[in-house]
Amino acid sequence: MHQYGYIGRKFRLPKLKDKPAIIIATFGSSSRGQAAMDAVEAQLAENFAGHQIYWAYTSEIIRRKKGLPSLLETLAKVESDGYRKAVVQPLHVFPGTEYQQVRESCLYFPGLRVILGETLCHRWSFIEAVLEEVSADFLTGKNQINLLALHGTPLAADPVNTIYIGISHLVSGMYDNIYAATVEGVPNFQSIANQIKKDHARTPFTRIRLIPMMFLAGMHVEDDLMGEKDSWRTTFEDLGIKVDCPTITCGGQEYFKGLAYRKACIQFFCHRLKRALDLMKHY
Repeated sequence: MHQYGYIGRKFRLPKLKDKPAIIIATFGSSSRGQAAMDAVEAQLAENFAGHQIYWAYTSEIIRRKKGLPSLLETLAKVESDGYRKAVVQPLHVFPGTEYQQVRESCLYFPGLRVILGETLCHRWSFIEAVLEEVSADFLTGKNQINLLALHGTPLAADPVNTIYIGISHLVSGMYDNIYAATVEGVPNFQSIANQIKKDHARTPFTRIRLIPMMFLAGMHVEDDLMGEKDSWRTTFEDLGIKVDCPTITCGGQEYFKGLAYRKACIQFFCHRLKRALDLMKHY
């Protein structure tokens, strides 16, 4: 079959694109988290105006509820759109099990050269930069303390536990009035709460601020941290300590302040993505 013959013209493939596509991989959000996601999307579009940006969602529940594509579906769409290369940037805070699942999907997808960007807190220098950003909300008054709320994992064998425990040690050395605990796993909240109770008995605390180091401050913050019953807030209020959590107003509504509402943190994600794009130039 000659390439310029009738059949050749009919079946000639379109030219493949040289520039890589960008895929943003996120857990997804409920309707309350959509305001934060809209702001993130706008900031990413502004930083990478010359690239086609696709989105993929790792939560099966969110995908089913909203009819959104999985990472594999998005990778297939990118390939069918004529791309040879793709950079996948996850909006994960830590490189835990879900990040490893994203990595495997990227590694074994046929037909595309894929580079996976690093998470927000992939390196210790990244963690220190995020802590510097979050520290703007730290209580600094006398007898006031702060508790960083990490997501955590129930899997004891997950290597990300090293990071969670490391952050707990890091903040205790860097700051005089900072503790860190997870909603699931270690550092266990109850053990940290017991430590705060002992410290409170020696030098009574007047206020504690719960600061979520989670991308979206959703149900974990609303229920586990600040809920009306059996929450972190009620645990400390029972000790006579006043409790608050940073909030932000967006679109006339007030939300707990997750990392998605911190523009500097989204810029950190942009830095991760730019590095991955630079690496792709060599592949």
